[in-house]
Amino acid sequence: MNSFSRYLPFVAAMALVVVASNILVQFPMQGTVGSLSLADLLTWGAFTYPFSFLVTDLANRRYGPAVARGIVFVGFATAVTCSILIPPLLYRYGLIEFDTAANRLARVAAASGAAFLTAQLLDVTVFNRLRRQSWWRAPIIGTLVGSIFDTMVFFTIAFSAAFAFAGPSDGFALESAPFMGLFHAETMRWISWAFGDLSVKLVIAVVALIPYRLLAARWSQPALA
Repeated sequence: MNSFSRYLPFVAAMALVVVASNILVQFPMQGTVGSLSLADLLTWGAFTYPFSFLVTDLANRRYGPAVARGIVFVGFATAVTCSILIPPLLYRYGLIEFDTAANRLARVAAASGAAFLTAQLLDVTVFNRLRRQSWWRAPIIGTLVGSIFDTMVFFTIAFSAAFAFAGPSDGFALESAPFMGLFHAETMRWISWAFGDLSVKLVIAVVALIPYRLLAARWSQPALA
């Protein structure tokens, strides 16, 4: 078995997670919890994207940081490409109700790519420093650090008025609304979206420890690249 074919499952899994996330992020969750409208807080993409950290951590565990970084770069290219190509296709086939201007797509693609690259490379670095400690420490701390930076970078570049030079802003995202739809204090909607997104990432990070433990337990010492 050649080197690439050994890594192909991780490459395919990363591409699948990124493509699924870029599709599902176009669909807000429906329903309410008390007075909270879930559509104002979360999209379905929030539930798939965190598994990109699981793929990175498993690749790091199995083959070491060099291979994990290579898989991250595949995910980066996929994230940028999907952010530009997928929304127009969804609109063309009637799966979403809105079209997005090309320069707005470019801004979202830049945000997606920058966030993915920053977060995943941080995850690889943190994981590698903690890999010889308790089995759960490296994946959970690496994912925690990566998730925080991913959320900060993506939502700031994609929605903050400070990055208006990168493309047109989303007026709805910049409007004030109750924080996370629940509190009296008001803030811009994109900040509530960021906190909602991060909350889901942290919950899934804990859940993802189960498949991580099951798969990692089958492997011996990682073969560092």
